[in-house]
Amino acid sequence: MPDWYLVLNGVLIGIVVAAPIGPVNLICIRRTLAYGRLNGFLSGLGAAVGDAVFAIVAAFGLTAAASMLVSVGDWLQAFGGIFLIALGIHTYLSTPADNETVATNTSSKLAAAVLATFVLTITNPATMLGFVAIFGGVGGLVTTEPSLLTATLLVAAVFIGSALWWLGVTLTVGLLRHRMTDQTLILINRVSGILIVSFGLFVIGRLIYNSVV
Repeated sequence: MPDWYLVLNGVLIGIVVAAPIGPVNLICIRRTLAYGRLNGFLSGLGAAVGDAVFAIVAAFGLTAAASMLVSVGDWLQAFGGIFLIALGIHTYLSTPADNETVATNTSSKLAAAVLATFVLTITNPATMLGFVAIFGGVGGLVTTEPSLLTATLLVAAVFIGSALWWLGVTLTVGLLRHRMTDQTLILINRVSGILIVSFGLFVIGRLIYNSVV
């Protein structure tokens, strides 16, 4: 039988990993307001897929993959920082008219929403190391013999927990969407753009500092 205690803890881990306020939460909230709940939810789902990839590496003990990610960690973070800066500039310059154009939510637009947050998540190897640390402590939560099934259940539970967080965020933020004026949306775009660029600059600055020290 499934280890439901482990599944519950996996769901909680997924929520805890997704919850901290950062660029992905900011992007998800902003896209929900600009383009609707579906676009916002899929933006969060891209991050959930990235979390699931790291969960697979940690749960199945893929040490070679983990070592590879750590070895190219600086390059991944540099790419992620540049990506954030570009995304922040695009967000800052976006207008309500642009939002209406994109609000058609074609399959390509929705795929782009998933891809953007997946890239941001997967270019942060620190998240993978966090999963390794968390899963190391989860061993005591397994009430059945550890197996391929328990590892699969744990990964699936983490994904579900992360997806539930993004669903809750988009449903809550979506309640405010129709109350937003053009001026409010412009302000949100400006503030979001500045914050996203700031996250990107922080990532690049930290890499430069670490390389000098």
